[in-house]
Amino acid sequence: MANTYTQLYIQFVFAVTGRENLIKESFRDELEKVMCGIVTNHKCKTYAIYCNPDHTHIFVGMHPTISPSKLMEQVKSGSSKWINDKKFILGKFNWQDGFGAFTYSKSHIDKVVKYVLNQPAHHKKQSFKEEYLLLLKNLR
Repeated sequence: MANTYTQLYIQFVFAVTGRENLIKESFRDELEKVMCGIVTNHKCKTYAIYCNPDHTHIFVGMHPTISPSKLMEQVKSGSSKWINDKKFILGKFNWQDGFGAFTYSKSHIDKVVKYVLNQPAHHKKQSFKEEYLLLLKNLR
């Protein structure tokens, strides 16, 4: 076969170091655009993103030439550098090591997009820790 065809949909979840509430509403939208630009620059497609004060969800259609780990390395390092260069917080901003990566089929895209974009309402009912433990439990 001369071409490569893939359907690789991954929801990434990663936290601010120490799960501190450092992502402020005043720069959240701009941060999300920076992250989407990094994803696009790696031939991937962002379906949905939401930066909560202490963690981020980003739902991506992956390109087969980049691994999930490499994409997250680029997104996290590039966005940390941007936040630090802009001096949006006192001290140095960092993301926690690691991330969660959860795959979905094409039929789940709409549901996952709604879930990611509904983060503010979702976290009024469930903490990040409860949410993440549930995502991990569903891996089994």
